[in-house]
Amino acid sequence: MSAETLKATAVDVVELNKLVNSAYRGDSSRQGWTTEADMLDGTRIDEDILKEIIQRPDTTVLLYKDGSRLLGCVELRTDEKKIYLGMLSVMPNTQGKGIGKRLLKEAEVYALEQGCNKIYMTVISVRTELIDWYVRHGYHLTDERKPFKMPDVRFGIPKQELEFVVLEKIILPLSL
Repeated sequence: MSAETLKATAVDVVELNKLVNSAYRGDSSRQGWTTEADMLDGTRIDEDILKEIIQRPDTTVLLYKDGSRLLGCVELRTDEKKIYLGMLSVMPNTQGKGIGKRLLKEAEVYALEQGCNKIYMTVISVRTELIDWYVRHGYHLTDERKPFKMPDVRFGIPKQELEFVVLEKIILPLSL
């Protein structure tokens, strides 16, 4: 079966939780290049928060599946006339194979379908390799910075002082 992109439902929560946490935290995340394990302790997300995200009327979580295997996801939340992109996750042992790039393209299609022409995101400022990756895919750094605050210590205990930078991209139908 070939790879496809689908919208997440409550049925996907357990598998999504494993994917996101494996991409960002713990030893499994070190297999890929998106790990935050050296910056943060704790988990990235849990099943209850994922259920809430999926149920929000302004949010869609896209899944990238190859057959029955979940290999990637991205959260897209409508915020007035722009889309917030978050939780872009790719299974660590499949990073570097174009899955993240495909999810970014799907996010652009989704944004246009929602009548939005801008996508923005926050990235931890010290994640220079990740920021550079987004810049190579058409995003640019804004001058905006946001404090790194976790609403619950279960989702990250910083090991150092952290802050977010904001990146954005203007989406035009011809850029797809």
